[in-house]
Amino acid sequence: MLPFSLIYHERYDLRLRDHVFPSQKYKLIRDRLLEEGFAAAEDFIAPEQATDDDMRLVHDAGWIQRLRTGTLDYMEVLRLEIPYSSPTVEAFWWAAGGTLLAARLAVRQRIGFNIGGGFHHAFPGHGEGFCAVNDIAVAVRRLQRDGAAARAMVVDCDVHHGNGTAAIFAGDDSVFTLSIHQFNNYPDQKPPSDIDIHLEDGVGDAGYLERLAAALGPALERFRPELVIYVAGADPYYQDQLGGLSLSLDGLRQRDRLVMESALRQGAAVAVVLAGGYAYQVEDTVTIHVNTAKVARELLA
Repeated sequence: MLPFSLIYHERYDLRLRDHVFPSQKYKLIRDRLLEEGFAAAEDFIAPEQATDDDMRLVHDAGWIQRLRTGTLDYMEVLRLEIPYSSPTVEAFWWAAGGTLLAARLAVRQRIGFNIGGGFHHAFPGHGEGFCAVNDIAVAVRRLQRDGAAARAMVVDCDVHHGNGTAAIFAGDDSVFTLSIHQFNNYPDQKPPSDIDIHLEDGVGDAGYLERLAAALGPALERFRPELVIYVAGADPYYQDQLGGLSLSLDGLRQRDRLVMESALRQGAAVAVVLAGGYAYQVEDTVTIHVNTAKVARELLA
């Protein structure tokens, strides 16, 4: 048995077919973890869907209603950059339920791992950048409401700035947001996080890890979160189609260790979500996410 649970549901797949976002990766990650003997069937837990009430802790009631009823206007669908369908909307609700469960289990097990989630571009009243709802914010607000974690930190290591998350928690002293990302990349408008590490194009392992370590350690020490949600995007990889950084597989493993080890050392629980990953070979994206799970196990060994 693993020392933490892996959260997965077959309905995570957004069913995007040939879209650049390979949403079939969630099943591929699960299958790889089983094939390699890293995990057994009993290590996987299926979440319940997030409820509409959970969603309304973060999102405007009108946005949730339009998603549920398929009444988005043309510009709203265009902004999402993915085709609208009822199964796709359902997948976002399952992913949010998974992130919520991962956060709850992290509080008990030190690490909770959602094989999905990380939709950090969703705002209260609209979605964008492949993200319809912000599961990260929903999980934080639900744990705060339940009294399970009063102070949370989001450490966003996707190659793209976590604009929706930054906007949702702006001015909120109970949530600290840190985003390390390629500056010359999506989104054009980057609402300020508490800490933004704007990286120039082509930054590799050494520069990335140095900048992240210099910001993360002091932020954790100063803020003292009870919960860290780690947005473990695979897209800083040097062969990613939508990224312009140059991290290697080993550099990404070092990043995973730096974030999770630093948070655990400060006594914070860590909930992992996967966010983006668009490598030319989907097997590379799967490897990066699988390696994140392997680092988590090493840290709890």
